[in-house]
Amino acid sequence: MHMADALISPAVGGVMMAASAGAIGYSVKKVKEELDEKKVPLMGVMGAFVFAGQMINFTIPATGSSGHIGGGILLAALLGPHAAFLVLSSVLLIQALFFADGGLLALGCNIFNLGFYACFIAYPLIYKKIVKNRFTVKNITIGTILAVVAGLQLGAFSVVMETLISGVTELPFASFVLLMQPIHLAIGIGEGIATAAVLCFVLKSNPLLLDGYAAVDGDKGRLASKKVVTVLLVAAIIIGGFVSWYASGYPDGLEWSLERVAGTAELEADGSAYRAAAGIQKSTSFLPDYGFKNGGESSARAGTSASGIVGGGITLGLACLLGYIISYSKKKLNVKANNVNQ
Repeated sequence: MHMADALISPAVGGVMMAASAGAIGYSVKKVKEELDEKKVPLMGVMGAFVFAGQMINFTIPATGSSGHIGGGILLAALLGPHAAFLVLSSVLLIQALFFADGGLLALGCNIFNLGFYACFIAYPLIYKKIVKNRFTVKNITIGTILAVVAGLQLGAFSVVMETLISGVTELPFASFVLLMQPIHLAIGIGEGIATAAVLCFVLKSNPLLLDGYAAVDGDKGRLASKKVVTVLLVAAIIIGGFVSWYASGYPDGLEWSLERVAGTAELEADGSAYRAAAGIQKSTSFLPDYGFKNGGESSARAGTSASGIVGGGITLGLACLLGYIISYSKKKLNVKANNVNQ
């Protein structure tokens, strides 16, 4: 559901970038208050895991369409909503800059559509309300599927509204929304099942890693689990480096909807803002569309593997760096406060 620049106007892109920047700033402030330093490695590993997971498009039966995970609910259920939003924003930034996946002008839209609704609406209002203090396989599965579906439905509708308000394309609202919502319902169910499977694995392996579990359990013990983190890291490498070869070749839900409404998913928009964004993206994306520049079919798999491993590594590094910077800043503030009190 990554939007391309051609779908939105510079004004809408600017407004949504400001909205996403505001949410990022708020999340940094909250993470500074909440973050346990022992969870920083998990932030990095989950960033790499979601990056790899988004490379795997799964086929939606009988539609000719495909979908991939958004990752917002998965991240929020492990890291909390604020840290989750920061990690997902990092994933989307890296995808846009280095892999030309999603437009730069539309980056604020993509962060908001994929991150805000999942982390700040679906997670607290659906997932947490269902799971509450009862961390069971049943509750986690039901809560996860419903939260993922709700977040994706809100994100899909937001795509339609951002496109409509922009007025750059002539997509009819009714036709567009009647295609976008049902196909993303199916995608949401698929993502919800996959997300629930990962969270149930964590529940069985080390439930203290689940957001909110430690407070319920009363156990102040070690939050980080080398075993779980290692398994997730290895899974990210395997998914990004090898499983990504077998991703569905069908268009994703947004492209599928555009093809049926406009006859093509390759919409174009002309203007200085679009050219500038395209120029920046061309210069920074060293593995565009998750492949080597000017690479042929013979190097397609190698390019995909390189993209999955390199992209996951960059995401892991950026998310960990962000976590440690926030953690360091928190310590510095605490020391300063202690000195003042003394």
